[in-house]
Amino acid sequence: MKITYFTHSLTSCWNHGNAHFLRGVLSELIARGHDVTVWEPEGAWSLANLLGDHGEDGLAAYRAAYPDLASRSYSAEMEAAAMTEGADLVLMHEWNEPALVKAVGDLRKHGAGFTLLFHDTHHRAVSAPEEMRAYDLSGYDGVLAFGETLAEVYRGWGWQGRVWTWHEAADTRRFHPPLTEGERSGLVWIGNWGDGERTDELERFLFAPAAAAGLPLDIYGVRYPTEARAMLARHGAAYHGWAPNAGAPAIFARALATVHVPRRYYATILPGIPTIRVFEALACGIPLVSAPWDDAEHLFRPGTDYLVAADGAEMTRHLTTLRDDAALRESLVAHGLETIRARHTCAHRVDELLAIAASLGVTQKELA
Repeated sequence: MKITYFTHSLTSCWNHGNAHFLRGVLSELIARGHDVTVWEPEGAWSLANLLGDHGEDGLAAYRAAYPDLASRSYSAEMEAAAMTEGADLVLMHEWNEPALVKAVGDLRKHGAGFTLLFHDTHHRAVSAPEEMRAYDLSGYDGVLAFGETLAEVYRGWGWQGRVWTWHEAADTRRFHPPLTEGERSGLVWIGNWGDGERTDELERFLFAPAAAAGLPLDIYGVRYPTEARAMLARHGAAYHGWAPNAGAPAIFARALATVHVPRRYYATILPGIPTIRVFEALACGIPLVSAPWDDAEHLFRPGTDYLVAADGAEMTRHLTTLRDDAALRESLVAHGLETIRARHTCAHRVDELLAIAASLGVTQKELA
């Protein structure tokens, strides 16, 4: 099958979480023999920021980990018809310009032979609904939403029967426990500051408990303003800046545990969406403790695959216990891996995507 995907950036994961899942899914599709084309806009801000901070060296980890992947850049002058020529399935990520979203939808509306899906992996449907409603999706065959609560929003917008929950997942070809265990120490957190969406939560559930448990804390991510770095310094945390996502398994392999601190929308009005880091951390075999988050879709086994802290004091207790209890760490690792491998790999998501495509009329010959 010939698949075309429109993304903000495949090459850059600088503040661009969709690149994580996209790389894994496309790599899996290619391994199964599908013909994949990826388009990203010229001057994509994620790539521009990465190159501005790190130059071409910032792309080295991605290129080494994903030699099978490549993308093409398009300009505003390029025709949508040329970019989708010959495609059987076209996926449009929501981080694209409304004009492009409409242009590709118009092709489908006027008889283009591909199946067309809109892929939403953000909270804007509830945090900025006017932005999402500005997209003209009238030509689209359906919507892929990365959580059931988000899918329900689209059903309320008239997509009943044409929206599918398609969670993110771990790229277990690259995200797995180290082949040889080395020394582990301290706590690690890989995540971006979050534009104020979880500032209080990070202090209450990560910075302060790590210090109280006597665990050195290493932080990786971007868009940490001066006040954020000052907060880290007050709690004795070490800030290392951006790390390529392809390097995350090696970072996880050096730490005793990590923490999940969901952005506010995923902890409140969009429960059930864990975002990509939970999948990746569990796949890498690192014990995880989560701040309050409702696994509304029963993706995992709270208390078995990972621990949950109701408040900062309980987070401190959990981290202290993990520091001292090797058996508990081993149990969480084993159960977390079991769940990922049984349900949440990019291979599982490709199976789901192909089933959705088949339900929309993509032929078995094309799917093969």
